[in-house]
Amino acid sequence: MSRIAIIGAGAWGTGLAIVLGRKGTHDFQHEVRLWANEPEVSESIARSRINEHFLPGFILPESIRATSDLHTALEAAEIVVSVMPSQHCRALFERMAPDLGPEILFVSCTKGLEDGTLLRMTEVIGDVLRSRKFTPRMAALSGPSFAKEVARGDPTAVTVASLDGDVTRAVQQAFNDSRFRVYTNDDVIGVELGGALKNIIAIAAGVCDGVGLGHNSVAALITRGLAEVARLAVACGGRLDTMFGLAGLGDLVLTCTGDLSRNRSVGVELGKGRTLSDIIADMHGAVAEGVFTTKAALGLARKKNVEMPITEQMFAILENGKSPQQAIEELMTRATRSEI
Repeated sequence: MSRIAIIGAGAWGTGLAIVLGRKGTHDFQHEVRLWANEPEVSESIARSRINEHFLPGFILPESIRATSDLHTALEAAEIVVSVMPSQHCRALFERMAPDLGPEILFVSCTKGLEDGTLLRMTEVIGDVLRSRKFTPRMAALSGPSFAKEVARGDPTAVTVASLDGDVTRAVQQAFNDSRFRVYTNDDVIGVELGGALKNIIAIAAGVCDGVGLGHNSVAALITRGLAEVARLAVACGGRLDTMFGLAGLGDLVLTCTGDLSRNRSVGVELGKGRTLSDIIADMHGAVAEGVFTTKAALGLARKKNVEMPITEQMFAILENGKSPQQAIEELMTRATRSEI
């Protein structure tokens, strides 16, 4: 039996809890503790076995215990799965640090960048825990995976990346089952950046839909979006082949085209002319990571001297209220160039 703490009981954290909680035989079963920031979420799960707020309609296995107390969630944990919004990662790990030690295996499932520092989530976790005098054993898990479909048991494939082969194999063994297939990778940079940057392109894809554009436009956007995501990932030390795998192309296509994508949904509403503040207010606590990642991604691109025209236009729409129509016009009238 493995004792696993999942920190973050949004839709994705709850979906992963269901994956881990359903995995069991007579000889092996995980004990999962799911930490929710909102007491009403842990109370809902304790009462009905359902996360009514973030993932209604799915019964959580009995092996999952929900709590809003971090110490209780982390007590004797062997694996800590980090699924909080990116803007809360540092503060939460600073709160968690007294209960963490070098024997724990950390799995980051948050797809974002930290504003200001421009750090990936495993870098943020490492930054916090190294100040506690130990270097954490970490992996990043990413890939095309809507929480609702994962919870429903639809066949899903993801990838887990670490520089330590023992860590990737341990995470693969912990998560993999007949409905959730886990591949391994050693390109942590590529896997994390692919997962973070695709959210920006997904908002842009939603904008295309919101203004009434067709399939030609979205196909072009996804293709050129992948090109600029790959440019930045490679400039940061990631590998190009990762960008054509599950954490790159796979997640990009899903998030740009699927109706369950929160990032795409934000873009649709922007394309219809709604303000970002009104859109976020209607999300009732759910998070579209691309909204927070766009500024950091643009800062990272400028630091690495990488051209990211779609990201630049999305920043102008999100931060400066630029009209989607003007942004599209400027993208289409840029100086002509070779595709390759």
